[in-house]
Amino acid sequence: MKNKALCLSAAMILLMASCKVNDKAQASASKAYEGKEMTDEYDGKINELVSKMTLEEKVGMLHGYSMFTNKGVERLGIPEVHMADGPLGIREELERMSWAPLHLETDYATYFPAGGGLSATWNPAMANLFGTSIGEEARAREKDVLLAPAFNIIRTPLGGRTFEYMTEDPFLNKSLVVPYVVGVQDQNVAACIKHYAANNQETNRGSVDVNMDERTLREVYLPAFEAAVKDAKAYSVMGAYNKFRGDYLCENKYMLQDILRDEWGFKGIVISDWDAVHSTKKALEAGTDLEMGTNAPSFDEFWLANPLIKAVKEGKVAEAEIDKHVKRTLKMLYTLKAMGDATDRVKGSINTEAHFKNAYAIASESVVLLKNSANMLPLQTEGVKSIAVIGANATAKHAQGGFGAGVKTKREVTPLDALKAKLPQSITINYAKGYETKFKPKANIKYGDVTVERAETINELDPKMVAEAVAAAKKSDVAILFVGANRDYETEASDRVDLKLPFGQEALISAVKAANPKTIVVFVAGSPYDLNQVEKENQTILWSWYNGSEGGNALADVILGKVNPSGKLPWTMPKRIEDSPAHATNSFPGGATEEYKEGILVGYRWFDTKNIAPLYPFGYGLSYTTFELANAKTDKESYTKDETITVTLDLKNTGKADGKEVVQLYVSKAESKVQRSAKELKGFAKTAVKVGNSEKVSIEVPVKELAYYDIATKSWVVEPGTYTFKLGTSSRDIKAEVSVTVE
Repeated sequence: MKNKALCLSAAMILLMASCKVNDKAQASASKAYEGKEMTDEYDGKINELVSKMTLEEKVGMLHGYSMFTNKGVERLGIPEVHMADGPLGIREELERMSWAPLHLETDYATYFPAGGGLSATWNPAMANLFGTSIGEEARAREKDVLLAPAFNIIRTPLGGRTFEYMTEDPFLNKSLVVPYVVGVQDQNVAACIKHYAANNQETNRGSVDVNMDERTLREVYLPAFEAAVKDAKAYSVMGAYNKFRGDYLCENKYMLQDILRDEWGFKGIVISDWDAVHSTKKALEAGTDLEMGTNAPSFDEFWLANPLIKAVKEGKVAEAEIDKHVKRTLKMLYTLKAMGDATDRVKGSINTEAHFKNAYAIASESVVLLKNSANMLPLQTEGVKSIAVIGANATAKHAQGGFGAGVKTKREVTPLDALKAKLPQSITINYAKGYETKFKPKANIKYGDVTVERAETINELDPKMVAEAVAAAKKSDVAILFVGANRDYETEASDRVDLKLPFGQEALISAVKAANPKTIVVFVAGSPYDLNQVEKENQTILWSWYNGSEGGNALADVILGKVNPSGKLPWTMPKRIEDSPAHATNSFPGGATEEYKEGILVGYRWFDTKNIAPLYPFGYGLSYTTFELANAKTDKESYTKDETITVTLDLKNTGKADGKEVVQLYVSKAESKVQRSAKELKGFAKTAVKVGNSEKVSIEVPVKELAYYDIATKSWVVEPGTYTFKLGTSSRDIKAEVSVTVE
């Protein structure tokens, strides 16, 4: 990769680590990152250790013996495997035998942007920075396994974990997951990639039986897992809650053995999601290595605890089978330098200014400018005497909340905090909360069983609070509304009921806009919402995420123009929920069984193939400047199946500010023997261009990326013929096309 739009040099990595992210270009694909294989150096020692272990000691290594460890063998120098949740940062320390926090003063951590924010950067270098930073924090807390990243495909906009997961596209997912995993594991911490696999809803997540055709599985739901295993060399995989084709994922031989180990060559350990194991012999022999979190009276009653010892003594399970799983765990511990004679295991660092800067770097590239038709952004403060700051999300903190894991942090800068610090002192800020984020508890809810909110949302506005907001807007030169959701509303273990904005915010936005035409609407959320009315009534809309310790500073810098927004939507925002594929086909949320009737047409693939207009398309995001794409061409006209296609173009900044643009490459093929979507993302490059300048952008597409999965031959097939590369700035904004022939 000689072109500067692709080359990731050591100097550039250093710049990234220092948060100096003004490089002319960043890596366009994950292939700039390569993981390290698990070590075979200690296999002889491992065999010797296992030969000295009792059956009870071996079994102790295969199940939880505290909330986040298995059992070590002290007499043989085998430590426990220490695990930590980490979607947003390293979780605070808990009591060994319960979910109760220890309330320590030593377990504060950096709050990093949620998966939605990271993926909106469209920048593999940011994913690597994220992985490196959170890996360092895990090591500082002496963890061996980070239970992250989570990157199941976003199949429905209503998914409770959409804020945490990454994207609706398999190529973008793997382009971010690989550098993330490499970053984590370079810190001597195993990344536990999750949730394997087809875990795309929270509704009935512990029991739903997912069914889809093999081509859909291979082309949409497995590519990021495959890349994480083959390219990043992930050391652990988390088995999901759901069933797949009749078998729970943690006892699914096809997924855990046939694909994961036999096809992909996975050498690490499979860790169950907490309480996702339902059998002893079947789970073990299918490939589960470590059972965690099972709801049993004691740790000894887990499926892979006393019941496994009993099964061995009764001759139902061979002790050699147990040895195989123990050896995998020992291999991982030696690879991580938790065992052996290595003295250079990474020490790590946590809650540092360097990590806060890294969190800022990611957040500042994630903010998406949805609309700016009145050119109110960036906000010009000259002559402005007062600004109304309105909305609960101006002061809300999102590091904690919801059903899933959060992070205890000493720093979470809110938008109001940041604006107070960054606006000229001569400007008066008139704050009004505007709405309450209230819930009314529902009775008899079992999370993960049904599509519900954690509680019934109270959508009626308080007239007094609305009056205060309107008054603040009227007496101010400009109004900035901070609305959206929070991590109680978007939460693990519960999918949303619909796309409606909660808490009566739609009416509040209308009232504030009527009171002050100069209103900027800022969303802080992780999932799509119905913004039809908001989009119609407002000229200026900005989208941010649960964006970490420095999220407020990043957002304020975008509003004030210190940072030119370069974020792109990692999913499609529909006009109606009925337009989204899983809902258009009436196949969500399903019941006992969930049939993925939309097949390969997930996300933008459905919208573009069915010619359904979204509110905002996949890959969409505006800038404070304008760009022009020109001179698109390929290095050749015809290619064989083993070659790589290089597409180049000139990207010119034709506006009035320096900025970054994400050039996206989509592939189409007419006259195919199989169903294809109208276009599929197969490359992208994020490039910085100064005002008036032009940069050469180069995107490499291996011909094998054009393959489809042939069910009959159980293999990937590159179909000969003409392929059209569509280059643009979203799935719907195509600026140039170039065609090639594959022989």
